[in-house]
Amino acid sequence: MKQTAPIKPAVATPPRWRRDFRLFWFAQGSSVMGDQLKEFAIPLIAVSVLHVSATELGVLSAAQWLPFLVLALPLGVIVDRYRRRRLLMASELGRGALIVGLVVAAASNALAFPLLLIAVVALGALTVVYEVGHQSAIPSLVPRAELGAANSRIQATAAAGEIGGPGLGGLLLQLLGTTATLVVNAATYVVSAVALLLMSAEERPPATTERHFLAELRLGIRLVVRDPYLRANVGFSALYNPFAQWITLLLMLYAVHTLKLEAGQIGIVFSAGAAGALLGAATASRLTTRLRAGTILVLCAAVECGALLLIPVVDAGWPRVAAVAALATLMAVNGAGTAVSNVLLITIRQLRTPDRMLGRVNATMRTITYGTIPLGALLGGLVGDWLGLRMGLVVGAILCLFTVLWVWLSPLRGIRRLDDLAVAEN
Repeated sequence: MKQTAPIKPAVATPPRWRRDFRLFWFAQGSSVMGDQLKEFAIPLIAVSVLHVSATELGVLSAAQWLPFLVLALPLGVIVDRYRRRRLLMASELGRGALIVGLVVAAASNALAFPLLLIAVVALGALTVVYEVGHQSAIPSLVPRAELGAANSRIQATAAAGEIGGPGLGGLLLQLLGTTATLVVNAATYVVSAVALLLMSAEERPPATTERHFLAELRLGIRLVVRDPYLRANVGFSALYNPFAQWITLLLMLYAVHTLKLEAGQIGIVFSAGAAGALLGAATASRLTTRLRAGTILVLCAAVECGALLLIPVVDAGWPRVAAVAALATLMAVNGAGTAVSNVLLITIRQLRTPDRMLGRVNATMRTITYGTIPLGALLGGLVGDWLGLRMGLVVGAILCLFTVLWVWLSPLRGIRRLDDLAVAEN
């Protein structure tokens, strides 16, 4: 009797989208590391090398975020018209080239505040392209049922980059100086661009029937204004972001001038904040299975703002180890709350928005939520010079508490399950 070979069970191959998402995920992680190096190193260089005042540091911080106010809306239309991955690669390569320009200036002792200010504005403009395109690309990469998990991974990787960014930035600045820090910074953006290039699936141009720039722009704005969840979503971030930036820039000055911390110690403080964010992002999906999403958002707002309110308690009379430990703990708690709320808010935005309009909706929301940051940076610097660094921190933290009130009074508090918010594509 003839024997037949046993039939081997078919091995399920993972869907193609998983490989592309992993590359996208890696690119985003490398980009976040670059952002964190930039956002930590440039202010610290301005404070410790160029010896800027609180007001000048506020101007520098505002310049970084000003492009979101000016460019985000028109770029949202562009992101919805063209292939998003190409725009992301162009942004990464452009930012890498600008950082290399700063390397040349630093190596030739030509780095001065006006040049740094111009570079920060240009970097901010390219960051707008990346931010709008990056979050708009995710729903086209993964199935809608996987959005929550994908956003949790993205946020966790962002937090991991934030852990390494400040710590690495502080270490490089302390051991090797400005030039080496900026070289590593430029390399992270190039690595991100290469990872995006390696994605295998051919990206189709976003489908859009409109070709009237202003009409397309109005549609994105109208959706954000009319949808109660998107409107509440944007209010959460628009209130929290400027005061968080206010406190961040004053904390940098407070740590250097009042607490007399070194670059490496400041790096530890900000890395601890990112460690908390990593934990928060990793647990966000599980939290939504145990608690109502609205309850989580209210708790997150209270935790984020409450931690910032305790920062001015840390005094110059404390031993350095105690000061670093206290600030690191507070930043970790703040980071955890911020990461969880970010996962939920981003998922709500993606569920409430048809894919063909994601670029414009993200741009509209970025214009408002990031557009308030320059105001917070400028006011924080002015108040810090006027009332002193410690009192400036107190005022900023108290104003931040309005975020908690907004979330409590908004439709966000009533959300039970995120899936209930999904809208049909049309």
